Amino acid sequence: MDYLESEASRHEKHEFVGGLVFAMSGFSNLHNVIAGNALAILHSQLRGKAPHVFNSSTKIRVQRPDHTRFYYPDAMVVCHPNPATDYFQDQPVVVVEVLSESTRRADLGEKRDAYLTVSALKVLLLVEPDSASVTVHRRRAEGGFAIERHDSLEGTIPLPEIEVSLPLAELYARAEIPD
Repeated sequence: MDYLESEASRHEKHEFVGGLVFAMSGFSNLHNVIAGNALAILHSQLRGKAPHVFNSSTKIRVQRPDHTRFYYPDAMVVCHPNPATDYFQDQPVVVVEVLSESTRRADLGEKRDAYLTVSALKVLLLVEPDSASVTVHRRRAEGGFAIERHDSLEGTIPLPEIEVSLPLAELYARAEIPD
């Protein structure tokens, strides 16, 4: 695929949606602190266990009936990873997306909707950067997703799907978010 070949040789990141390539803007220090915290928490709690944690340099491939999409989430957990030579994952179980003002509309629209079509996905976390607030889309046994809100630095998001928990105080550490 031409997109994957050209993306591997570029310094900047681009997402791919149905044949169109979109340049990604840079992210604020605040965004990067929160995304880094999410990655560190997941990596620390999953050390020595089977799931793999990937950062924002690894794409998710979403295969739709009529086209393919590639997105860069801020963090993801995968239980059945693609080969090490690939530049993307097909089966994320948990996806973390830190929202930003410049991409908010796409993050809460097409990107969220695309992630929720991934059959392996169990949990999608949409993290607000300016307040201690995380919206969790959790797959229900009977189908579809339930939506939960976690709105306090004192709260913890349980992730029994991968046997970890995500304390909001740690997720927002050094982000200077008021409780």
